[in-house]
Amino acid sequence: MELMLEQMPIVIQSLNVGFLQTLKLFFVTLLGAVPLGLVIAFGSMSRFKPLGYFTKVVVWIIRGTPLMIQLLIIYYFPGLVFGKPVWGGGESGRFLAASVSFIFNYACYFSEIYRGGIQSVPVGQEEAGLVLGMTRSQIFFKVTLLQMVKRIVPPMSNEIITLVKDTSLARIIALQEIIWAGQAFMKGSQGISGAIWPMFFTAVYYLIFSGILTVLLGRLEKKLDYFR
Repeated sequence: MELMLEQMPIVIQSLNVGFLQTLKLFFVTLLGAVPLGLVIAFGSMSRFKPLGYFTKVVVWIIRGTPLMIQLLIIYYFPGLVFGKPVWGGGESGRFLAASVSFIFNYACYFSEIYRGGIQSVPVGQEEAGLVLGMTRSQIFFKVTLLQMVKRIVPPMSNEIITLVKDTSLARIIALQEIIWAGQAFMKGSQGISGAIWPMFFTAVYYLIFSGILTVLLGRLEKKLDYFR
């Protein structure tokens, strides 16, 4: 116990650094995937059939293969093709590759949620808007979008909570996120070796962050109750 208390400041500092990387990956993914998912949703619903089929195939491939494989392919494959690393070296290069992988993966999942939300709005409302002289873009932003948001908050919330835990997969390309930091003390790091208890602390970080997000997303869902 005394040894654990002595090692505590070292472990907490290392976990804080790893958790900061996890937070960065989480927010960068959301920032990129939320708008990109809407673009992909429009592509899959496009009346131009080649674009619609192509988009649906891409979404099917991304959703049907593990994110871990996508991380490995995106990080290593371009370097093998061009004979040199395209993401740059060091931690920043790995973070960039991980960000691209996560953004594209989650954008494809979000696109299906968007598509379901848009298609759940009665077609009659669009027809009524057209009769009133509104353009399709006006109908989408003033009629469809607001109702869609209410419908997609629960499934989007589930995906966002899943994203918190999925960030741990980035360690497959040696991105030093929080689980990497905790696992390092089992293998030997900063004079500490064979210590498994830091892994329990990483779980606490995830639980607290997921709990905060659950509360915030729950409040958002309640504020949108007026769409019922």
